[in-house]
Order: sequence, then C-alpha cells, then structure tokens
Amino acid sequence: MLQLDAVETVALGGLALLGGYALCRAIPFLRRYNIPEPVVGGLVVALIVLFAHRQGTTLFELDTSLQTPLMVAFFTTLGVNASISLMRVSGRQVGIFLALATGFAVLQNVIGLGVASLFDLHPLFGVLVGSATMAGGPATGLAFAPLFEEAGLVGAESIAITSAMAGIVAGGLIGGPAATVLIRRWRLKTPGDHPVEVADPTEIVLEPGQSEAQREFGALKSIVFILVAMWLGAWIGKGFAALGLTLPAYIGAMLVGAAVRNIDDVTGWIGLSVPTVELIGNVSLALFLSIALMNLKLWELAGMAVPLAFNLFVQAAAVVAFCVVVFRAMGKDYDAAVMGGGFVGFMLGTSANAIAVMRTLVLRYGSAPRAFLVAPLVGAFFIDFSNALIITGFMNFLK
Repeated sequence: MLQLDAVETVALGGLALLGGYALCRAIPFLRRYNIPEPVVGGLVVALIVLFAHRQGTTLFELDTSLQTPLMVAFFTTLGVNASISLMRVSGRQVGIFLALATGFAVLQNVIGLGVASLFDLHPLFGVLVGSATMAGGPATGLAFAPLFEEAGLVGAESIAITSAMAGIVAGGLIGGPAATVLIRRWRLKTPGDHPVEVADPTEIVLEPGQSEAQREFGALKSIVFILVAMWLGAWIGKGFAALGLTLPAYIGAMLVGAAVRNIDDVTGWIGLSVPTVELIGNVSLALFLSIALMNLKLWELAGMAVPLAFNLFVQAAAVVAFCVVVFRAMGKDYDAAVMGGGFVGFMLGTSANAIAVMRTLVLRYGSAPRAFLVAPLVGAFFIDFSNALIITGFMNFLK
C-alpha cells in the first residue's frame, strides 16, 4: 500500500484531473451533459479503488490535509465575486430570481426529509440529497459532508457525490425540454430560428493592456487577499462555533471575501482582478473535487440506490413544475422561458449546467440577453450564500 503525503496526494489529484479532461474530450456524452472534468477523473480513481477493495487490496492511503484549504479558497473566491454592484445591474429581476431559487432550495430539503422518513433513514440524509447537492452541486455537498458525518450520517461523502452527479445529468437532460414546452405552450415570440453567439459569463478572459509585471502583481495581490480572507474567516468560524452554530469551514472566509469585494468596489483601494480571482478559484475547485472523489469509499453506498433514485425522481418532477412559477414571475416572455430552463439546470446541478441549457435554447430560438444576465448571477454566486444559510439552518434544527 502506498502512503502518500499531502503534496503527493495533490499531485495524484492533478493527474486524475488531467485524465478527466482527456475523457471528457473523448466521450461526447460527458461533454453534452456538462459532467465536470474533476468529477470524471476523481470517479475513475474511486472506481479503481472500489475494484481493488473488492479484491481485498488497499491501493493507497491519502493525506487529504490540503483538501479543506483548497475548498475554502474556492468558496472565498465566490465571496469575492458576490458584488452588490453586479446585482444592481438588473436588481429587481435578480432579486426575484434569487428569492425563487432560495424558496425552492428550502422545498428541496423538505422533499429530501420526506424521502428520508419514507425509507427510515437519518433525517440529515434528506438535507444532503436536498439543496446541499441539488442546488449546491458536488462542491457544496462535499464541503458539508464532514459535518454530516460528525452528526451521524455514515458515508456522507459518497452519498453527496452520487446525488450531485445524478442531479447534473438530470438537469442537463430535462432543462431544455422544460423550457421548450413553455415556449411552444405559450406561443412565445422568439428572436428567430438562427444560431447566435452567446458570451459565456463564467469564461475567464485575461484583462487587456496589461504588462507581464502588472499581471504578476495582480495575481500576487489576489492570492494574498484570498489567503487573508481565509485567515480572518477561520476566526469568524471559531466565533460561530462558540455560539453553538454548526457551519462549514468556508462560511467565514466567504463572508470576508464578499466584504473585501464590495469595499473595493466603492473605494478602489485594492483593485482586485476578477478574472484572476476566478482563475484561482476554478483551479482550487478542480483540485479539491479531484482529491475528494479519489478518497470516496463507494462501498459505503450499499443499500442507498433506491432512496437516491426516488429522491432524484421527486426532485426533478418538482423543479419542472416550479419552472412554470419561474416563467410567470420573470415576465412570461421568451427570456423568462429561457431563465426557466436555466433554473432547472442549476437547481439540479451547477451554474455550468444552467448556461449549457440556455445556450442550447438560444442557438435554436435566438438570443436571450436578460436571461444570460440574471440566471448566471444567481446560479453562480448569490444562491451559494442563501443555500449555505438554508443548509446550516436545517442542520442546526435537526441536530
């Protein structure tokens, strides 16, 4: 058995990540349904470990001490991206869409608790397969998994990734058809049946007109302030713990990151580079997911297949039905229908899922600029804040 230290574990995670990219390029299904590359690479390693376990062999033991810092770094960058000034660009629409997403996240946990009760499982199973993995995706599910384990839910990491992966596939499959039904049912006026180039709001674009020295200093500044936010966030987390609140490790750093970003928006003192912060966050997330998945003990999922499948069916049916509510609340027009498709995408998976669903729709029916402003802002940034509070609230109520 190999004993890997922290650096060797990250190195193996990086190799698994590169393997995930190769598989996603080679297999069309993985590209079509936006299965994240870190998930693919990490799961391949986890499946190899599962096969070896069934043969009575342990391949390696990982030192995952750097897994949590990578996770906290990612969520800190999400906090830095949560700019109030962005929300003001289309404030009323963003506010309504966020309120709908937040309300549905609560409903996802209620559904999950019902499924847990039906199958006589730990109540926290319902929260984990609710908004923690449906609206939260793999990152949020895995971030909260240690807290669920501490509260008595065995195999929380394996449950989290299985639920999140199933949600991503379901969201990719049904988001487009749900919006298409709305467009046809209401005979909505569309911009036209022709391909349209749509800017990806999550795409990293290097800032023009900067010298190499300026880019290096901007990267250094971003890394330093992310580390400072993580440092201060750890103290905030200790304060919450002293009050008896169960919170994931990233909440404090996320709040500090948001405060730094909005102070910087007003004063311009720091001059943080948003593309650089996003780049750091994306790399941290990819490595975190890859390491977390490699360390999964998939044999712990025995007996969970039926509850997980039933929960996914009910969650999917609920989000498709709620899509009509989103459509009506957002204006009952073509943009609102596209937003409905995006809503399905990120409430069952990730913001990347939502963008892919909406992109497919606009390539067929024409551009939807309002949808591409509102849905990514809520799905990529603001829902993570409200969802963390919702999950924390349910956990503290149920413990």
